[in-house]
Amino acid sequence: MTHENRMPRSVYGVGSEPDPRFTMANERTFLAWIRTALACIAGGVAIDAIALPMPEPLRLATAAILLLLGLVVPALAWRSWAVTERALRLDRPLPASPVAAVLAAGVLLVAVLVIVGTLIT
Repeated sequence: MTHENRMPRSVYGVGSEPDPRFTMANERTFLAWIRTALACIAGGVAIDAIALPMPEPLRLATAAILLLLGLVVPALAWRSWAVTERALRLDRPLPASPVAAVLAAGVLLVAVLVIVGTLIT
């Protein structure tokens, strides 16, 4: 299959084929972010399903943040994959990914809510 037939064209329609190892590493990173998003969704569902000893509004906020992360992380991961793949194809420096910062901030917030929630009950 030639690169002209592959989608998205904004990625595969530019530059030349990079070393397959780099492309596959980029794909593995994307898939790792997808697994992380699934874990966030599972965590949000679990926190909503179990009776943590914390006030209801904090429990629901914690679950909602995890579910929101599960929604946002795949979109950011896709964008990061595409930008990185374009950089590889154009032999440019690899860009920074916003995924880790967003995920770290969300998980930090969840941890603070769980700690505060369990301490005030």
